[in-house]
Amino acid sequence: MTTFKQIQNKLLEAISKSNLTKQEIAKQIGIQESTFENYLSGNSKPSLYTFAKICTVLNLDANEILCVVENNSNDG
Repeated sequence: MTTFKQIQNKLLEAISKSNLTKQEIAKQIGIQESTFENYLSGNSKPSLYTFAKICTVLNLDANEILCVVENNSNDG
């Protein structure tokens, strides 16, 4: 099971690898920097729509961030 801490860590890693500041990311998402900081610190959680926008701005695959692994086996 994926924890919020794992998601936070992946987002923080992506932010550090990007050439964008947190302020620039927040602006592109359409939120205040303080709101974005609250998401990153775990004080609040973004809506799915906002999460999708964060992934788009950072050029991330949401499945990867959410640690979703596709199961390609035929069980049935």
